[in-house]
Amino acid sequence: MKALVLEEYMQLVYKEVPDPEIGDDEVLVEVKAAGICGSDVHGMDGSTGRRIPPVIMGHEASGIIRETGRGVKGWMEGDRVTFDSTIYPLEDWYTRKGMYNLSDGRMVLGVSAREFRRDGAYAEYVAVPGHILYRIPENVSFTRAAMVEPAAVALHAVNLSPVSVNDTAVVAGSGMIGLFIIQMLSLAGCTEIVALDIDEDKLSLAEKLGATVMLNPEKSDIAGEVKIITDGRGADIAFEVVGISKTLDLAISSLRKGGTLTMVGNLSPSAEIPLQAIVTRELRLQGSCAINGEYKPVLDLLERDLINTDIILSAEAPLSEGAVWFNRLYNKEQGLNKVVLIP
Repeated sequence: MKALVLEEYMQLVYKEVPDPEIGDDEVLVEVKAAGICGSDVHGMDGSTGRRIPPVIMGHEASGIIRETGRGVKGWMEGDRVTFDSTIYPLEDWYTRKGMYNLSDGRMVLGVSAREFRRDGAYAEYVAVPGHILYRIPENVSFTRAAMVEPAAVALHAVNLSPVSVNDTAVVAGSGMIGLFIIQMLSLAGCTEIVALDIDEDKLSLAEKLGATVMLNPEKSDIAGEVKIITDGRGADIAFEVVGISKTLDLAISSLRKGGTLTMVGNLSPSAEIPLQAIVTRELRLQGSCAINGEYKPVLDLLERDLINTDIILSAEAPLSEGAVWFNRLYNKEQGLNKVVLIP
């Protein structure tokens, strides 16, 4: 089969590789669409430490089952499917407690780290366990289904947070997941949703998807502006979707006393936090890791056209041109958002 392989850092090669072999509990999926995730773009240069070459990246995808293992039940050749990005063991303590995203021994599709390596979906075929599959509704295209993964990451973060009708929420970072968080908060009944980004095009997208206030930290006093719209209190909840000290500080400064920050971004392995402000204002900080059962709800929302993926999509391109599109995203080309590769 053909695949887009990260052979060395900053070197993606479209080449012939062996077809995946499936285990008894796995299926072989013919990939029909695979989204380029920001984590793959950052992983390409080695900065995250989680895309150690050689590896076939890609964890946002959809396709058609072409072969099933002997132990797979409920799925057959020809089924239209998407799949979780997390490959988790069913017998794990965390999985049995309903927290499969935290399971010991979990792997992420298309990730190569010190502790594991699992080739992903930037290929004509990919092997995945049957228990992470989800059926695609008839009215949902393969391209839209390839965007379920980031939407599910966003929904997981919102589900972890104490969201109430009429709340004010701040979303620091208006990239792919941030834009989905904005849509989920709108569905949840937040009255004011404040989008933060230094990219004016992304702020424009955020407004179209439900943000009520759009602020550029390079031009605005974020904490002061949020207090103006909340009678001097600050936001009830905030989401940090970048993963660096600066945006963490912005999100924390925007919160009211007793507010909650949910941290989704992890661009940097560590970050500074204003400890005294957190303690004296009794703020709650929590992490949000991947997905834990949100695939089906997102597919239901897509089936009912309650979330918008089309406005976020910038391009559908052949997998053979993947290296070009990766470089365009890496260089932060103005106006370029989601790119979906078609094998």
